[in-house]
Amino acid sequence: MVETHREKLSTLFDRDDDGVIYIKGASVASRYGTDYEFPFRQESNFLYLTGVNEPDFHLLIEPASNIYYLFVPKRDTQYAVWNGYVRPLDEYKEMYNPDYIRYDTDIEEVLKQLKPDKVYCLNIEQAADINKLGYKTNIETLPDALVDCRVIKSEWELEQMRYAGKITSLAHREVMKAIQPDMYEYQLKAVFDYTHLKNGLMQEAYTGIYGGGKNSAILHYVENNDRMKDGDLFLIDAGYEYNGYAHDVTRTYPANGKFTELQAGVYDAVLKAHKGCIEASKPGMQMEELHMMAAKIMMQELLDIGLVKGNLDEIMDKNIFALFFPHGLGHFLGLDTHDVGGYPKGVDHIDRPGIKYLRVRRKLEPGMVITIEPGLYMVPALLEPALNNADQARYLNGDLLKTMYEFGGVRIEDNIVITEDGYEDLTDVPKDRDEIEALIGSKQPDLS
Repeated sequence: MVETHREKLSTLFDRDDDGVIYIKGASVASRYGTDYEFPFRQESNFLYLTGVNEPDFHLLIEPASNIYYLFVPKRDTQYAVWNGYVRPLDEYKEMYNPDYIRYDTDIEEVLKQLKPDKVYCLNIEQAADINKLGYKTNIETLPDALVDCRVIKSEWELEQMRYAGKITSLAHREVMKAIQPDMYEYQLKAVFDYTHLKNGLMQEAYTGIYGGGKNSAILHYVENNDRMKDGDLFLIDAGYEYNGYAHDVTRTYPANGKFTELQAGVYDAVLKAHKGCIEASKPGMQMEELHMMAAKIMMQELLDIGLVKGNLDEIMDKNIFALFFPHGLGHFLGLDTHDVGGYPKGVDHIDRPGIKYLRVRRKLEPGMVITIEPGLYMVPALLEPALNNADQARYLNGDLLKTMYEFGGVRIEDNIVITEDGYEDLTDVPKDRDEIEALIGSKQPDLS
């Protein structure tokens, strides 16, 4: 488990390194200076190295020897009154198995015993605390080393992600079964949340999107308080985490259970790109190649159904695809939903519409976990200027597009592990139209 993570990190440092690694875990955050406390979630690097999901812990690691010190916050009687049982050090020792367990008041004493020539820190704030104790700090090496560790998942990490995927996939199915016209978006969120809580998953991986009708074209829609109409598309982009590891799934389907001809045409365009990119996911593939593959497939499909017109190569050269597909194809996934490692040092974003928002630009390797999430959206803020631009308008079916400003959008997203010879799909939610239509509305929720 986390012992192997510390070993992995230590191997990235020289064996004669006289430095030590210092990381301060997260603290409880409050809302605007009040006593309202947000649910605690550990900082991801600290969780990766310790497995500790409690506030106010610290760690030291000697990379040369991989010796690990865990520092526990010194709790007083009032903490016990308000927050419950205060564990003794020996109990924490048994829980987390550090080489040494001390209170946080002992950090300075331990540093004096170790006499490091430098202290590797995550950021400038933590380095400032160490500088006050009189030690030289380095904030460049540790963040890069942790990225190198976290970007390739261990088998234990993949097991956590498989279980998160199992329950999140179940929750998506339950929402699909429950949906019907006139439901509020937040009622479907309640179905999604309930399924996770019922199965012991307590932490959302990110703020979910539950968008009906035109809201489904808002890439980061979070209000989730509108009522869906008969004929609306519903887009749900939501997931929970298990032991800190996230799952992130998107599905789009009609609230009334039946795609219209136009909805089906747009949906099938996204689905074809989604499946094509998944099948092409393998070691050595560049993520930007997958992005452009998705864009080209979707533009060909929009040509076939008459939403765009002209020559496919010209449509791509003129970046018409970005009017409908304005975001990146996917991102890394792990302890964070938008996980670390997408842009190695020296690799810049591509300055081109749409693809400039791609969160990963590197060759795929075994053990990486990525999302594949192409989408097509009818966004008036993008379409109206294009229809008034002669150079772009000649590739667009303006008469039809002007009727689609409240159409919304379609996105389909699965989570993929890159394997030695291809991929493993961690997501098990229907995405073919016939399967979706068979499942929608098959189990009506109790909304009383």
